[in-house]
Amino acid sequence: MASSAPLTTHTQSQSYPDKNYGFALTSLTTLFFMWGFITCLNDILIPHLKAVFNLTYVQAMLVQFCFFGAYFLMSLPSGHIVKKLGYKKGIVAGLLIAALGCVLFYPAAALHNYPVFLFALFVLASGITLLQVSANPYVSLLGAPQTASSRLTLTQAFNALGTTVAPTFGAFLILDSASEAFLTPAQNAESVQLPYLLLAGMLILLAGIFAWLKLPDIMSEQKEAAQKSETIEGSAWQYRHLTLGAVGIFMYVGAEVAIGSFLVSFLAQENIAGLKEHVAAHYITYYFGGAMVGRFIGAAVMQKLPAGKVLGFNATMAIILVVIAMSTSGQLAMWSILLVGLFNSIMFPTIFSLALNGLGKHTAQGSGILCLAIVGGAIVPLLQGALADNVGVQLSYVLPIFCYLFIAFYGLSGSKPVQVQETL
Repeated sequence: MASSAPLTTHTQSQSYPDKNYGFALTSLTTLFFMWGFITCLNDILIPHLKAVFNLTYVQAMLVQFCFFGAYFLMSLPSGHIVKKLGYKKGIVAGLLIAALGCVLFYPAAALHNYPVFLFALFVLASGITLLQVSANPYVSLLGAPQTASSRLTLTQAFNALGTTVAPTFGAFLILDSASEAFLTPAQNAESVQLPYLLLAGMLILLAGIFAWLKLPDIMSEQKEAAQKSETIEGSAWQYRHLTLGAVGIFMYVGAEVAIGSFLVSFLAQENIAGLKEHVAAHYITYYFGGAMVGRFIGAAVMQKLPAGKVLGFNATMAIILVVIAMSTSGQLAMWSILLVGLFNSIMFPTIFSLALNGLGKHTAQGSGILCLAIVGGAIVPLLQGALADNVGVQLSYVLPIFCYLFIAFYGLSGSKPVQVQETL
């Protein structure tokens, strides 16, 4: 039978605190910015494509289902790719695949075909998945293990900067032009072509830059350190805090994406703010802007306080705010749901780094498992879409509350490093 035993010191995550990795960390922030920017554009695409193709909420949520479903299908293969190629080459490959996905938006719009849009999103997300599997553990390993949560939270702040800028970009180039009454549905669909071609160009440029940059070969050092250590044989699945962390990532990404996906529709309701869609889209900036500010604050706070306790506090505050948004109306409901972003801020990087703590040579596999759990962004919004079609958008926000309850448990209890060992 399986029993739980605390991790011994030799299984602590390999990292290299004595070296100066400032340049490498600075370079990696551009990746976090880009995939935050691209992911947040989905929140603009959903109301846009819903109107263009006259979709139900469930059908519109297929945007998130295909995007985050790619994490489920591609995370473990991405982990194998990173293990074989290394973190740097994995980053370059991820950027090029994501660029291809952006280019596919052009024929999707020209054909005015919703399934082709969904396929383009899947390809784009496959590239982002490879970037996540490469960059997140890379950042965790570039320094002392006790500050891994703080370090990853700081780089994730630039991810939040991307999500803060994206709504204004998307509202201006996509929703503003689509709001013109004289445009045909086909012309509305084509409003996405220029933004995504611009993104493709930026991703290709970044791939060239990272191919040229001299970054530390952490993978080689990690393998060498693992060979010299007494780290047990087996796999990342043996670690209880990793498996619970994977559930935590599922819940967090599901909640964050579901809340963001319905923000435009929520703010458009007469009893909330009564905003037109292209105006409501600008308010998404406050939701993700809060996440950006919170990550900078969280990076500093977690230098002094245990990351698990900070995570538990933030999850509790998110629950309170969602309950207020569900049970009130007008400005109070609007700003309560937008303020959830502030407390979402540290959740992903904190869960990620806590789950990888102590995995040693299984870190790459563990990262793949955690990115696999990002499929929560595909499942939870789809379930909330079904709720919204039946009980309305406001009441459908009950679903993220259950997600935050689990995250609070993980921060306060489930994140303690424990390895499951087989005993006779």
